Amino acid sequence: MRRDGASLSRAPRGAVWLIPAALLASCVALAMEPELRLAVPMLTGVTAFMTILLATTLYLGERGHVFWSVPAILAVALLMRVPFLFDPPQLSDDLYRYVWDGAMTTAGMNPYFTAPALIAPGPGLAAIHASINHPDLVTIYPPAAQTLFAACALFTTDPAGFKAIFVAFDMVLCALLAVAARRMGYEPWRITLYAWHPLPVVEIAGSGHVDGAGAALVIAALVMVMSGLDAQARPPGGNAPFAMGGALVAVAGLVKVFPLLALPSLFVLTPSAGRRAFALSFLGMAALITLPYGAGLPGLAGTMETYARHWEFAGFAFNVLRLATGSGDYARSLLAVALVVTAALSAARLKRAIGAKTPVEALGKATMRSCYSLTIAFCLLTPTLQPWYAILLVTFFPFAAGPAGLTLSWAVFLTYHVQIGSFILGAWTEDIMVTSALFLAPCAVRALALALPRLKSHSGACRTV
Repeated sequence: MRRDGASLSRAPRGAVWLIPAALLASCVALAMEPELRLAVPMLTGVTAFMTILLATTLYLGERGHVFWSVPAILAVALLMRVPFLFDPPQLSDDLYRYVWDGAMTTAGMNPYFTAPALIAPGPGLAAIHASINHPDLVTIYPPAAQTLFAACALFTTDPAGFKAIFVAFDMVLCALLAVAARRMGYEPWRITLYAWHPLPVVEIAGSGHVDGAGAALVIAALVMVMSGLDAQARPPGGNAPFAMGGALVAVAGLVKVFPLLALPSLFVLTPSAGRRAFALSFLGMAALITLPYGAGLPGLAGTMETYARHWEFAGFAFNVLRLATGSGDYARSLLAVALVVTAALSAARLKRAIGAKTPVEALGKATMRSCYSLTIAFCLLTPTLQPWYAILLVTFFPFAAGPAGLTLSWAVFLTYHVQIGSFILGAWTEDIMVTSALFLAPCAVRALALALPRLKSHSGACRTV
């Protein structure tokens, strides 16, 4: 009887190009939809199909049946994003806040001083101003993000222009993933797990989220630290790569806070001789970027406190703990402690895995697995889980994709069901069934993935007996 691998090896190599062709067709279908907020069932169905294709790519690639080159992968990735560039954002209106903040900074105003509702917009920004969410609150985006928004606003205040710049960062991220994958000994096809994933396509090219820029800086930091480890194995090159790694993580965390999830793992990856340089560079760069906005930081802190204490969406663990304790504050505190403990355990496990003679490639792989695990934990524990929060998780897929992560990266699209009622009736109503599925589905898939090998082993033992 012929094994599956043998029959697959006889299949023409050209057949695997049906995967990117189907992914491109899926993106075109979504981009042509005039109003995605009224087509959420289509959105979830098409993205489920795309995720299944990526899972198929993972299956075939691990068995040696995928041979795409990096230029081909990047070309397909760009083609998947282009159809979304010139449409206005539909699933999120955060982009309008980006444009407003950038315009305020280039006009010489500190964006943390005054909420948009208290400012009369000029004629060129009236439409942007009218579309800002929570206009009564000062912006929540950190200083590096503000600097990026201001740089964009120097060239354009058109949302499509901002999206084009963020897509450029996203493509840089795809290229950096290729560099990191090659450094770890992975085949190029693995970067498709991010580059062709529907989440960054829809959330960055479609909605214009800035998360890709922060993720790109995290991968750049990884590449720098790994280059420092290489230098230690050959002629000593000083601590400059580790200092650069710390600086890049600081900038990433000041674009969006989520990339700081990678900080513990990258710090552990850095050898003891370079950790001082890493830490000082991290703190120095954070201070340097924050300094120009210093007078307005109380405003930023106030909005962040409002977010931390009152925002909630698609947080199953939060809802369960709040019901059990009778207090949202207690629930948030318990979840924060759980995340900190998870980060400490993840860092300790990574530290144990690092030995004096461990190859650099193996160190990089262990670090990415650590980042992947901690990011999944964050997505499951956070009281607020917007779909684009999972972009960082998908960033680690080329190095550590698993069934639970793939399931979660699609399941976040289910949360867009709230857009239907919001668009038609103006009512934001969360469905507890969707929230439960978002948490329980990846957990169930993970449990099944752990149980199947044991069941097969048990079944084989029974047949032997």
